[in-house]
Amino acid sequence: MQYGDIELTKDGHVATLEIQRGPNNFFDVDLINDMASAFEDMDNDDDCRALVLCSEGKHFCAGNNFSQPRSPAEEIARSAGGNPLYAAAVRLFDAKKPVIAAVQGAAVGGGFGLAVMADFRVVCPEARFTANFVKLGFHPGFGLTDTLPRIIGQQRANLMFLSGRRINGETAYEWGLAEVLTDRENLRAEAQKLAAEIAENAPLALKSVRATMRGHMAEAVQTATDHEAVEQARLQKTEDHKEGVRAVAERRVGNFAGR
Repeated sequence: MQYGDIELTKDGHVATLEIQRGPNNFFDVDLINDMASAFEDMDNDDDCRALVLCSEGKHFCAGNNFSQPRSPAEEIARSAGGNPLYAAAVRLFDAKKPVIAAVQGAAVGGGFGLAVMADFRVVCPEARFTANFVKLGFHPGFGLTDTLPRIIGQQRANLMFLSGRRINGETAYEWGLAEVLTDRENLRAEAQKLAAEIAENAPLALKSVRATMRGHMAEAVQTATDHEAVEQARLQKTEDHKEGVRAVAERRVGNFAGR
């Protein structure tokens, strides 16, 4: 089945969703909404018990492509005080079945948030995670201010947010950000293996236990993204943000002026 640029296949009780926007797999509102629709369809499929989220190409997801203009519909929604991207993201967090992300290459910014949305992450040494928002003169988004501290702790999350530091797959595994570390060639197979291990269990129990353990995560992410969107809208109007976008595109340190 095809959901826009996402292909969904099933093998037994495991559904695999592949993002097909290689090599960088930038997202936009349409991609996240298509992914959420696939998640919701699998929630309604009693034969599906676990999901694998992966992507083609060099990188898992390089986040939002700031060099591309927003669609007219998104501009209208934002001007009215809404953020359709984060509304779509909350739909992902509201899904009911376990998700295993297979992360190769870079998971950057919102792409990092997408990886953190999953219940588990399988990584290779070449994986790269960065919350590089401050290097863009920007505020973290995609619910990361709520979700990342849950996994790696407040201090390490603060370190990543305030430094914009990039960590590799080995460090992610050491910090508890990833549950499986393997070589790139076996990345997807190991994600499928973990999904199959989960999917062999009683489906009603899986759904019940996951709901207990995730708690009110969707509501917490809604609250987080509401705040993140306000801060992002404010900072996006600054000269520092414009300079940050240029600096990242040119692979240099930003010359920020605090205005």
